[in-house]
Amino acid sequence: MWELLISLIIGSTLIGIGVHFIPVGGAPAALSTSAGVPTGAPMITIGMGITGILSAALAIGQPNYIIALSGAVGSMIMMSITMFFSNVIHIYGVGVPLASSNFEKDPLTGFEQDAFVSPGTTGHGIPTISYVSGLIGSLLGGVGGSLAFASIYSTFSTYLNYSTVINGTLATIFSLMLFFIVAVMASYNIGGTIQGFYDEKFKQKIISGTISCFIISVVLSLVYVFIIWGLIYG
Repeated sequence: MWELLISLIIGSTLIGIGVHFIPVGGAPAALSTSAGVPTGAPMITIGMGITGILSAALAIGQPNYIIALSGAVGSMIMMSITMFFSNVIHIYGVGVPLASSNFEKDPLTGFEQDAFVSPGTTGHGIPTISYVSGLIGSLLGGVGGSLAFASIYSTFSTYLNYSTVINGTLATIFSLMLFFIVAVMASYNIGGTIQGFYDEKFKQKIISGTISCFIISVVLSLVYVFIIWGLIYG
C-alpha cells in the first residue's frame, strides 16, 4: 500500500502542476479579447484528464511506464487538437491574429506582437509560446493521471479476484475522480485566465499552487488508500 500511496501523491501533484501550464482565456478568449483556450480551466483540464486516463486504460497489461506514456500522449493529442482548432476559428472565423500583450516578441519565434493586439484586449488566440505551454501542461497532467490509474489498477489486479474489465473500470473511475478534484482545486488557485508559463500570474501562483496541490494530494491519497484497503479486506 505504500507504493500505491506514493504513486497517488506524485501523480496527483503532477496533475495540479500541469493545470497551471494550460493557457486558458475563459469568456474573454471566447470574445477574442484574451489569449488562451476559450473555456474555463476546470473544463479543459478535466477533458484532458478523461482523454489521458482512457488512453492509459487502453494500455492495460503493459508495463507502467508504457501506461504512463500512453496517457501522456492521449492528453497531449487532445490538448493540441483543441488549441489548433481554437486558433483556426480565431484566424479564419473571427479574423484576429495570434498575439498576446504579455510580451513584445514571442519568446520562441521572435514574432513582434504589439502591433497585432487590439486596444483594450490582452491578446487573441493561442500564440506559439502558449501552445507549447499547453503541451507541457497536458504532458504533466497525462503522466500524473496515468500514474494514478496504473497504481490503482495494479493494486486491484493483485488483491481482487475480478476480471480485467472490472478492475480497469474501477481504476478508471477512481483515477478520474482524483483528477477532477485536483484539477478543480488547481484551477481555483489560478483564479481566472492565464496565458502559460511566461505569464506573470504563473510566476505568482506556481509555488503556492504546487504546495497546495501536494497537500491536497496527500489527503486524497490517504483517503483513497483507506477506501481501497476497505474494498480489499472489507
